[in-house]
Amino acid sequence: MGRGLNSAIQQILAQENRLDIRNIKYLPRWAILAIDVSIIVLSAYLTVLALEDLTERFYDTLSQPVRMSLVVLVNILYFFVFHTYAGLIRHSSFLDALKIMLACFCTFVTLLFINYATYAVVGEKIYLVAGLIFYFLISFSLLFLFRLSVKQVYEYFKRTQENGNLQNAVIFGADENAISIAGALEIEHPKRFLIKGFITNDSSRGNVRILDKPVVHNGGKTSKEIDALGASALILSGNTLTAEEKYAIVEDCLEHNIQVFNAPIVSNYEDEKALSNKVKSLQIEDLLDREPILLNKENKRQQLTGKTILVTGGAGSIGSEIVRQVADYKPKKLLILDQAETPLHNLRLEIEAKFPELNFKCIICDVGNRNRLDLLLKKSRIDVIYHAAAYKHVPLMEENPHEAVFVNVQGTKNLADMAVKHGVGHFVMVSTDKAVNPSNVMGASKRAAEMYVQSLFHSFAGNDMRTKFITTRFGNVLGSNGSVVPLFRKQIEKGGPVTITHPDIIRYFMTIPEACQLVLEAGAMGKGGEIFIFDMGEPVKIMDLAIKMIKLAGFTPNKHIGIKITGLRPGEKLYEELLSDKSKTLPTHHKKIMIAQDQPGDFEKIKYSVEMIIEAANGLKAQQVVGHLKNLIPEFKSNNSTFEILDKESAEDIDDEPNEITHKKIS
Repeated sequence: MGRGLNSAIQQILAQENRLDIRNIKYLPRWAILAIDVSIIVLSAYLTVLALEDLTERFYDTLSQPVRMSLVVLVNILYFFVFHTYAGLIRHSSFLDALKIMLACFCTFVTLLFINYATYAVVGEKIYLVAGLIFYFLISFSLLFLFRLSVKQVYEYFKRTQENGNLQNAVIFGADENAISIAGALEIEHPKRFLIKGFITNDSSRGNVRILDKPVVHNGGKTSKEIDALGASALILSGNTLTAEEKYAIVEDCLEHNIQVFNAPIVSNYEDEKALSNKVKSLQIEDLLDREPILLNKENKRQQLTGKTILVTGGAGSIGSEIVRQVADYKPKKLLILDQAETPLHNLRLEIEAKFPELNFKCIICDVGNRNRLDLLLKKSRIDVIYHAAAYKHVPLMEENPHEAVFVNVQGTKNLADMAVKHGVGHFVMVSTDKAVNPSNVMGASKRAAEMYVQSLFHSFAGNDMRTKFITTRFGNVLGSNGSVVPLFRKQIEKGGPVTITHPDIIRYFMTIPEACQLVLEAGAMGKGGEIFIFDMGEPVKIMDLAIKMIKLAGFTPNKHIGIKITGLRPGEKLYEELLSDKSKTLPTHHKKIMIAQDQPGDFEKIKYSVEMIIEAANGLKAQQVVGHLKNLIPEFKSNNSTFEILDKESAEDIDDEPNEITHKKIS
């Protein structure tokens, strides 16, 4: 018996059987209305009791039950008018208090009007004016206190039943956005953060309290202020910080093992639940992103609106963003070409949903198919081509140089030739910083493509050349297919290790939308034959990038998540360049876009070399392909690759049979 009783008590007190007030169903509206009616009936009775001690005379125009019933009915009428019963009591806010105030005040005004209207007709009032004032004050106070009491009881039980895993956090900012985020996190379920206060750069807001939390002025060392408030996490709210300020704060926090979270701008979300769900761990993109680019849309509107546009590689990370941005300019027709079936299908569904009025067509085609491109351009009368189709993964192209030639060289040549043949207005080629002093097949193939389109344009100097060939060159793009950031993120999610090819390797980064904005801008300003290079900001050391990403995920590098050095891959360089040693730059009207002054070269010689490269690729002769690329591009020096032997021999000396190339790293 005793054992059974003890077992029953333990079951009742068990964590999984404890009452969680947060899971109690909401009261239906009729129940809230019934409680409110009970409160106003009580208020009317208390008013009568109070008046009996203050006066001996009541008006007897109507009996007391009728007088009280009239008060209650008028009050109920305004409950319906202002929907005071429609809110969730546990989440009552200032707006709910305002509704109750309006309902009670309108009841008072209406009864006052009825009172004096009756006096005008029969010569006697129904109510004492003091009684109406008493009733107004008592009814509003009780209705408000009822909601406040329920809210406080709910908050009390919620706090006492938390599992102790709340993270003490501070919000950076003291504006409306920060206050809204704090409010949303307070009602979040399950709750993640216990807000300890606010930090602000605004000295006028320091040493005050918001939501009963202290507001501290940021004196320079944010980590010290966070530690003083007893917190272990920082939530960045909105966009009040510049990129440099945000970077400095995050650096300080990560050095002191303080987790950093990012919160959205409140105006972008309709309800607090959606807002609290968007408070996420800070991503490395938030730090690498720079100040937004401000571009004049007018020149791009003139080039794109009402025109027929072709985007090759349109299903890729760069091409698909070009498609989205071009669609905003309402082209006459948008042609999206790619050889990847599934990504192109997914993009088609997205464009149909986002741009229902857009006239567009998705085309499955390989840019190596010259006849198909000829037919497409003949039928469509295209005004602008954005050529983003390319193979870009360095190790894969080092192992398959003929495939790099088929797409990057032959595909570009096919499209360029057809653009001239069919009078396309602008041909904008998306290139890469790896084309500068190339150390791998991928970069060399892109440089060969650059040289061909440049020399093709300049070969018509002085003649009527309708097609303007423009090349854009930039570095790594955050979030693009195969980029290092998504790779690191997946490795961290799996518990590591994070793999880096070399501890000193550095890269330039920009976001996909930023890169594509600059591509459109360069295409609009180009007169033909230029290579536009973009300001990529400061280079980022990949080791530092990996360490920051691990810390931002809440782990300690080489303790929770290891970092493994794997060695440079075939063709990989420690750093990339946007300009060759022989090139200089010219400024443009936009500070982030410059023009590289490269000598275009003789078109006939370049055309012959390109055809030799394509012929070797068609024969699947890998070493001859690379040898011919080196003859065309003298600065192409292979790095950490079996093709380094070709830097010491001429292409003609290579006896190459069709074969697959197996690469070994050369230390």
